[in-house]
Amino acid sequence: MFYLIKETLTEIPKDQIKGASSQYVAVISSQEWALMKDSFDMGIDIEPDISSIHSTKAEVNFDSLTGTFSIPDRNRLSDNNITFAFAMDEKGIVLIDDSTEAQKLIEEIKRTKKWRLPSLERFLYDFLEQIVSHDRDLLESYDRKLDKLEDAIVSNGDEITADQLNDIRGEIRNLRVHYEHLLDFSQELEENENNFFKHDNLRYFRLFINRIERLRDSAIAVTEHAVQIRDVYNSHLDIKQNRIMTILTVVTTIFMPLTLIAGWYGMNFRYMPELDSVWGYPVIIAVSILIVIGSLLFFKKKKWL
Repeated sequence: MFYLIKETLTEIPKDQIKGASSQYVAVISSQEWALMKDSFDMGIDIEPDISSIHSTKAEVNFDSLTGTFSIPDRNRLSDNNITFAFAMDEKGIVLIDDSTEAQKLIEEIKRTKKWRLPSLERFLYDFLEQIVSHDRDLLESYDRKLDKLEDAIVSNGDEITADQLNDIRGEIRNLRVHYEHLLDFSQELEENENNFFKHDNLRYFRLFINRIERLRDSAIAVTEHAVQIRDVYNSHLDIKQNRIMTILTVVTTIFMPLTLIAGWYGMNFRYMPELDSVWGYPVIIAVSILIVIGSLLFFKKKKWL
């Protein structure tokens, strides 16, 4: 798909790109790029690596910019990222995508944006904004999820698993790394080494940098919240284990004298006087009951129960 950057993105046939009076946006596949790249006349020195994309980055060529996008899927942050490449000069930008994700972003911009001062810089700002458009709500949802986990630990005593916290931390870490890459990317654009962009329009990139820094700080705060929840969870486990050990210690202490009595009278020596006593058995029962009651009262007084 091919568009001119006017008041809105205006779709045009590909043969009208060359010599167009307005800057353009093209979304093509890697095969189309291999066939058409010379027609864009961008003077590319560093070919965008479409086969192996690991991060969002921009590479400065002598007379162009090339790079890649690696975008976490907001619905499945732990899965593989959405990836595509780009090539850009002062005439426009070509998005090289074998999926439909870049096209979806373009369609959303086309549907929702109308510009008083159209430019490539403004398009790039809206394109980058579209990538992170719902991230504030997403981070807030993670914060609320962590609050519920904390309440489950502290208030309700419900069990949670360490995997739940680790999953959240891993997903937020992916977002934070993504923000770091976007920050480097937008700073590269703001640097304007090839003078592609109008000086007045560099403010769009500064605005985006400020937003990404806020999102990154929010992601860091959520990560710290998750670490705090993990500490609370570990403390909860320690308290629970201490309670179990206390109960086991109390039970063991109560039955130690009973075990001594059982062992003593289990020796069955011939001349043990209690063996022939009518009251021997009831007396041992009474003594055992008194030992148990006395031990319980003692532990209760010491607040060990």
